[in-house]
Amino acid sequence: MAKINLKEKDNLTKKISPKKIIIPAIIGVLAVFLLLFFQIKDKEVSFDVVDFSYRTIFFLFVAALFMMFRDIGYMIRFKILSENKVTWLQAFRVIMLWEFASAISPSVIGGTGVAVVFVHKEGISIGKSTAIVMATALLDELYFLIMFPLIIFSVGPDRIFNIGESAGLNFANQFFYFAVIGYAIKLAYILFLSYGLFLNPVIIKKTILGIFRFKPLRRWRNDARRAGLDIINNSKELKRKPFVFWLKAFGATALSWTARYWVVNAIFIAFFAMKSDHFLLFAKQLVMWIMMLVSPTPGGSGFSEYVFSEYLSGFMPQVAGIAIITAFVWRLFTYYPYLIAGVIIGPKWIRDKFVIKKRSK
Repeated sequence: MAKINLKEKDNLTKKISPKKIIIPAIIGVLAVFLLLFFQIKDKEVSFDVVDFSYRTIFFLFVAALFMMFRDIGYMIRFKILSENKVTWLQAFRVIMLWEFASAISPSVIGGTGVAVVFVHKEGISIGKSTAIVMATALLDELYFLIMFPLIIFSVGPDRIFNIGESAGLNFANQFFYFAVIGYAIKLAYILFLSYGLFLNPVIIKKTILGIFRFKPLRRWRNDARRAGLDIINNSKELKRKPFVFWLKAFGATALSWTARYWVVNAIFIAFFAMKSDHFLLFAKQLVMWIMMLVSPTPGGSGFSEYVFSEYLSGFMPQVAGIAIITAFVWRLFTYYPYLIAGVIIGPKWIRDKFVIKKRSK
């Protein structure tokens, strides 16, 4: 016999419902068609500049491999942070569901809100799960916090923000503002997490309790209080971790994000036989991901395609429609697979994890 925790199950089912893929998918596809329409309107379109060959197939395969390495990096990090208390299969499920939740949530919010549930339901205490999710967010933001100034310093701001007539650090360059706002959000977030996890975990507990004061969440206030106490205890444990522990976790983080950025390089080689400026392209992608944080749409749909087609246009042939089509191919590799994975894995995972077996008398 088994009893299902209906309230908790229904709440999570609503949050990661397969129906929610319709909104970001429609926004993304509609944005592509609209941008494509305005780009090719009253212009001659030719795809002769695109080189279709065996190299195209090979480097599209390489792009898929980079995305695989990206997910493997996340799985390695999850196993490190959980101290190998989960299997590779469990790590895979959590990462896929986490990415699915991120894909259907506004970029500024991401999927961390339900990530704690995903981790907890794989057999880890709620407090430790919260600490793992926060440590994950900390490592992600730390990567951007370190890499952004290094990229600016090594490449130069004029080359990073050079888009047509809007070049360098000037007030006419909207991409500069997107990057600065995104970086400021990340900086504030990492300062809060660092202070909360390593210096004063009580502030995280108070923040959680403050959130659960809202009427719709009050029923879980006692659980939130227990989670806050667990976070304080797990914070002490995290502070005792050796430097090597954090170095390994950050190394896995760097592997994940770096592999994701090289996806675009592989796509550009596949279609345009690009042979130079690969580091600049890599640098611009890092800045582009920071820009995407300000997007209010689920998974950055629409905004991501626009930023990609405009911000990276200098690396593509100046032919009407090429940039936005390439942006769509990029999203086919980096975004839509997680929507599909969530639809496939989510329903069965919810059914399996929200069944509580009764003890036989």
